[in-house]
Amino acid sequence: MNKKRLIIAMTGATGAIYGVRMLQVLQRQDDWETHLVISSAGLVNLKHELDMGRSDLYELADVTHGIDDIAASIASGGFKTEGMVIAPCSMKTLAAVAHGFGDNLISRGADVVLKERRRLVVMPRETPLNLVHIRNMAVVTEMGGIIFPPMPAFYSKTDSLAAMVDEAVGRVLDMFGVNVEGLYEPWQGL
Repeated sequence: MNKKRLIIAMTGATGAIYGVRMLQVLQRQDDWETHLVISSAGLVNLKHELDMGRSDLYELADVTHGIDDIAASIASGGFKTEGMVIAPCSMKTLAAVAHGFGDNLISRGADVVLKERRRLVVMPRETPLNLVHIRNMAVVTEMGGIIFPPMPAFYSKTDSLAAMVDEAVGRVLDMFGVNVEGLYEPWQGL
């Protein structure tokens, strides 16, 4: 069976739960294969926020890649994927993506996804934003990327942090055609 491939990248910005939860959801999908890459700062944040180590995270992914492995499969446009999600995305990584600075596998993977006209979703985690952050988001958008700050939708009246995370994760994965039934309730109007 040919599985669809999705790259999940995690950086040192706060919000490691978004990348972890995406991997958990995709792990239950028989027709999806995940490719994970995490920065060294992402590993520090993972431990601090979720008390998880590298091996705990790697168990959630089908394939893992080292941050400095520029020869990895996901560094080539010939390796077919549905796209990439950077969750969470630091302002450093956003800047690297916006300016084509492929100094590690996350920014190189994003560059490949953009050049191949595949879907890139960036979940930036920073507040407040300064002008260069906003301009970098605009540049990524102009290149075809989707900027998706994980902001809660209060109209859904979610009552827990887990439900807010699931809503953001569900909305992002839905953009790739992942079955997210039961993860969140899309707005249906009043």
